[in-house]
Amino acid sequence: MMKAVTLRQVGGSVGATLPKDMADRLRLEPGDAVFAIETDRGVLLTPYDPAIERALRAAARTSKKYRNVLRQLAK
Repeated sequence: MMKAVTLRQVGGSVGATLPKDMADRLRLEPGDAVFAIETDRGVLLTPYDPAIERALRAAARTSKKYRNVLRQLAK
């Protein structure tokens, strides 16, 4: 879904206001952090932290590699 967003001056920064229906679908509330990622196509706003995503991928690789040991430890 694409919606127009107006940029506003907020102190020394520029802020964007998300439409309520979009914030509701993304489960965003006032005070939540979102990440602005510059791409070759523009700016991507996402509530997902890329560092956490990398950590989860590393954990998945580790748990796959040591699957049998982790099963034994879980007993």
